[in-house]
Amino acid sequence: MTSYVLVHGAYQGGWIWKRVATSLRAAGHVVYAPTLDGCAERHHACRPEITLDTHGREIAQLLFYEDLNDVVLVGTSAGGMVICRAAELAPERLSHLVFVDALALLTGERVPDITQRRTLYETTASATGPSRADVEQRLFADLAPADRAWALQRYTPHPTEALDGRVRLDSFWERAWPATVIRCRRSVNPPEAHQRRTAERLNATWLELDSGHYPMLTHSEELTRILLSVS
Repeated sequence: MTSYVLVHGAYQGGWIWKRVATSLRAAGHVVYAPTLDGCAERHHACRPEITLDTHGREIAQLLFYEDLNDVVLVGTSAGGMVICRAAELAPERLSHLVFVDALALLTGERVPDITQRRTLYETTASATGPSRADVEQRLFADLAPADRAWALQRYTPHPTEALDGRVRLDSFWERAWPATVIRCRRSVNPPEAHQRRTAERLNATWLELDSGHYPMLTHSEELTRILLSVS
C-alpha cells in the first residue's frame, strides 16, 4: 500500500483529482487530494497572506499530522511549485515526486515569466485569474462539453501571491529526488522547455501523455497507471 498526496493547480481544488483518487483507492492505496488554502471550497478564506510558502507548509503539515511516510507527492500545473516547497520541508516523508504538466521554478522566478498568458488577468491583493470572458471562452477548453461545464462551475481565482509572487526555495534544487516529469503534448503551458529543464535538473524520468493540460480528467486511467508504476 502506497500513500499518495495529489496537489492541484491554479483555479482548481482537490476536486480536479476525483477520478484519479478514486482509481488509486480502488487499487488499495491511501490517497489525499487536499484543497489548498484560499482555493475552491476554501476560497472564502482567500487573503493576501497566502503564499507559495504557506501552501507548501500546508502540505508538509498534512504529511506530519496524518503520519504519512514513503509518500508519492504529485503536483500539477502551479501545484508543481507547491510540492517543491513541501518536499524541502519534509524530505524524510517522501519516496517520489511526480510533476504532471507542472511548473517547477527556481528561486527568484515568477510564473508570468514562464507561462504564455493570452489575456490580461484580473488581479487583486487577494486573488488573480483570467478575465471572466477568458474563463468562459478558453479555460478547460480541451475537455469534453460535460466535463468542461462541470469544471467551470468549480473555477475559482487563485491566491495572488501564491501564483505570481517570486519563488523562494531553500534547498530543493541542491538535493537529489526520485522524480518523474509527465509532459502533456497538447498543452501550451507550462512550456516544454520549462518541463525539460525540471527533468534535467532532477535527473527525472521523462514521460509524455497525448493530452491537454488536464489529464486527470481526460486521461485519468493512463495517468493512474503511471502513478501506480512509481509506487
